[in-house]
Amino acid sequence: MTIKQGDKAPDFTLYNSDKQQQSLSDFAGKKNVLLLFFPQAFTGVCTKELCAVRDDIGKYDNAKTQVFGISVDSVFTLAKFKEEQQYNYPLLSDFNKEVSELYGSLYESFSPMDMKGVSKRSAFIIDKQGIVQYAEVLESAGDVPDFAAIDQKLEELA
Repeated sequence: MTIKQGDKAPDFTLYNSDKQQQSLSDFAGKKNVLLLFFPQAFTGVCTKELCAVRDDIGKYDNAKTQVFGISVDSVFTLAKFKEEQQYNYPLLSDFNKEVSELYGSLYESFSPMDMKGVSKRSAFIIDKQGIVQYAEVLESAGDVPDFAAIDQKLEELA
């Protein structure tokens, strides 16, 4: 399935690194949501990307946007990753790979170790009405989303 701008965002419920359930629908009518799918905790590009978001969290707060990092890592791995990197937004575990698949953000095979079912690096902005306003799914795990375009779209929605 491919999610594109203008689509109704599929709702989901996942556990965060504090073992609490969080649903996309919790933010309906309240905040925009930025979903950042990433391949794996503790890897170079993922850490750099998520730290940049951490360091710019004020920008997302000002845009009335809730940020979520999502990977197929376990809640325990994500809790350690969040603690070590001092992330100031929730990390959600898509351990069963259902949400990554729903959003078209799942590698069938992830190199270099031929791992099956790892989240593709991608970004989705969902507005307060639950409509996808930005969708970017990257094939190369070495690439990062276009944060200039993300910031511009969030400014338009603020």
